Amino acid sequence: MDARAIIAALRRGETIEPDALTWFARGLADYSVSDAQAGAFAMAVCLQGLGQDGRAALTLAMQASGKTLAWDLDGPVLDKHSTGGVGDCVSLVLAPALAACGAYVPMISGRGLGHTGGTLDKMESISGVSTSVDEAQFKRIIGQAGCAIVSASADIAPADKRLYAVRDVTATVESLDLITASILSKKLAAGLDGLVLDVKVGSGAFMKSTEDARALAQALVQTANLAGCPTTALITDMNAPLAPALGNALEIAEVMKVLHGADRGPLYELTLALGTQLLFSGGLFASEDAAREALSNVIVSGAAAERFAKMIAAMGGPLGFVDNPQRYLPEAPVIREVTALEDGYVSAIEGEALGLAVVGLGGGRQRESDLIDPAVGLSEVVRLGAFVTKGQPLARIHAAREGQADRAALAIRGAIALSSNPPAKQGLVHEVIY
Repeated sequence: MDARAIIAALRRGETIEPDALTWFARGLADYSVSDAQAGAFAMAVCLQGLGQDGRAALTLAMQASGKTLAWDLDGPVLDKHSTGGVGDCVSLVLAPALAACGAYVPMISGRGLGHTGGTLDKMESISGVSTSVDEAQFKRIIGQAGCAIVSASADIAPADKRLYAVRDVTATVESLDLITASILSKKLAAGLDGLVLDVKVGSGAFMKSTEDARALAQALVQTANLAGCPTTALITDMNAPLAPALGNALEIAEVMKVLHGADRGPLYELTLALGTQLLFSGGLFASEDAAREALSNVIVSGAAAERFAKMIAAMGGPLGFVDNPQRYLPEAPVIREVTALEDGYVSAIEGEALGLAVVGLGGGRQRESDLIDPAVGLSEVVRLGAFVTKGQPLARIHAAREGQADRAALAIRGAIALSSNPPAKQGLVHEVIY
């Protein structure tokens, strides 16, 4: 086996045998494959694809590059994954809600990719929280809180951890094959009894068309089910930010509004839609209606917030975080409103442009080694379809410096379109793939 030969064959569009992909995955894990070779491999896959069999082979090879967790619990082990969007902090609401309903949620998550925020970065914006835990700590947190949102340890799909970072800085995030292998190698290694996938489509997603989103959803569901993990995918709308905030600490603040019962907008609704699928398929409830009602009840009653509090405390965060979250979240020194220049309906929002504006503020990574500023981002982003008058805020910028705020303001004006007519309404869930 030779990395150069595999890359060259991929570049020519040739079929790569499973043994070769297994060898390459091991090379990623043990660093016998160089960074340059990893980047070239990712680009070749992005341009030529692997095909259905190659995709499954790479997924299983990346899973096998490390260990698979085993659980001995009194309820199903369930998880969710999103393909990435802007203002998408569903995991932080859903994990504790599922735990409050009797499931266990060992959520191995990732950091920001491209224009989308990372769940781990959001968690670590809370003072004291560390998402890097060993297996014993992981299992202890699951036992105490019923859920944990952590980074993949060195021995969980290490090939993916290496390739994931390379993809973020080599413009190879959007590959169907690499997305599938990345998501499922970690999820299969977590030893799950059930999985639901949130496949985003629209201006703020990696998949801009329904056809591309459906292809990814089908690839994920097919690969996961073949590997023995019952899986469903929801194709959901990402033509506008899910929460009215983009940025790590700012999105945590939105999560707390939902967990305190103060917000029943799209973030709440999508939590119910995804959780209903998991709780019903996991056998905890006899019908989807019963599962949805239970999820709503644990959020409204505060039971989900209690689980979140236990998780945060077990991961090094403050004991009083849920009661007073703003005390433990960082604030940016420069806060500025961007206002509408005319009256009109918000007819379109370029979510990717807003996400990149947050990256420009320091809320995401342009290079693998970049440090993230957890305080920066956008808040109070106007909703798609809302009518605004001249001078009314479109969004509020949270920046570290005035110059960064100036650039973000230009990006926001370019990303939010106003017109005399409201846009056609679209449902949050477009399609379910079984």
